[in-house]
Amino acid sequence: LAQTTPQRRAAVTNLGFVLFRQADRLPPLVALLAESYNPHVRYGAALALGIALAGQAATEAGATALTMLSSMHDDTVDFVRQGALISSALVLMQQPDVFPAIKPFREKIAGILKEKHPSTMTKMGAVLAHGLLDAGGRNVTLSLSSRAGFTKASAVVGVALWAQHWYWYPLQHMLGLSFSPTALIGLNKDFKMPTQFTAQCATKPSKFAYPKMTEAKKEEKKERVETVKLSTTAKAQARAAKKEKDEKKAEDAMDADDGSEEKKAEGDEEKKEDEPEKKKKGPEPSSFKLSNPSRVTPEQEQYVSFDMNQRYTPINPRSKPAGIVILMDKTPDEPEDVTAVEVPTNDGNEDEADAPEPFEWSPAMQQAGSSA
Repeated sequence: LAQTTPQRRAAVTNLGFVLFRQADRLPPLVALLAESYNPHVRYGAALALGIALAGQAATEAGATALTMLSSMHDDTVDFVRQGALISSALVLMQQPDVFPAIKPFREKIAGILKEKHPSTMTKMGAVLAHGLLDAGGRNVTLSLSSRAGFTKASAVVGVALWAQHWYWYPLQHMLGLSFSPTALIGLNKDFKMPTQFTAQCATKPSKFAYPKMTEAKKEEKKERVETVKLSTTAKAQARAAKKEKDEKKAEDAMDADDGSEEKKAEGDEEKKEDEPEKKKKGPEPSSFKLSNPSRVTPEQEQYVSFDMNQRYTPINPRSKPAGIVILMDKTPDEPEDVTAVEVPTNDGNEDEADAPEPFEWSPAMQQAGSSA
């Protein structure tokens, strides 16, 4: 490794770029580096795992990476904890709530955010981790290559610039350049989305379902504390209540008639009719249909297939069930039920801010301003 601390950190981080196509080789490679005495090397190992294994928590390498990162969540150095939290969120991107590691990690970052005196860097890592888990409304994932397998230069540059937020925080926004939408969109010859086009997913709906909406906690009403009563007062009230109860029973027994039992039976029947029938939940189906358009995560692609007997079928039968798929209409003479794609216009937006006025700048001007 390089000699200076920044060079060591960068060298370990770059392992994530080098091995993102062979991500299963990365965890054993950085296992010892993640336990280094140098915190900068540990930080670089954490980022490398997050970059190479983004969205691959369900794989064996992803599980190993999560185990390594979880041990760094309580590191003694704050920026190492920050890197571990961010990388854990990258690995867990687009995982459903039923995934075992999601709930403990969400509770972990929520606990850090609720702490009164956490480290600033650790808290920032928890905030970024929370945002990365729900990036793009759970409709995007970090990907350094295209669906065809080619390296995306813009994504690589975006992650490389994002990794430099160590020196300048605004570079954190560069991570958005590496996000790729995870959707299946079928288009006809007019670039419109036919509603009759569907795909089949051979797995349970809950395996790749969206997370549930966050429910607001109801405020618990404070109960009023009862006034303490003396023992003599309580005994007197109990005797009076018992006497009143006995008198009431005697009056009710005298007024009771033979039709009381029939009225009670009729009342019970009416009560049963008013009660709504409870819906019984059946077993979860083993497969379900995807409408057009639908979210299809990279891990979900292996379960999705096209029905070649439906009206709309892909022009290329071997095309992957992800991204934009051009469809062929088997019955073009029949009317189509489509959703038109809204094309963005070049019209100016009235709410858009005006461009700043031209200005001149030079290092000499900056030095003169700071000295003044």
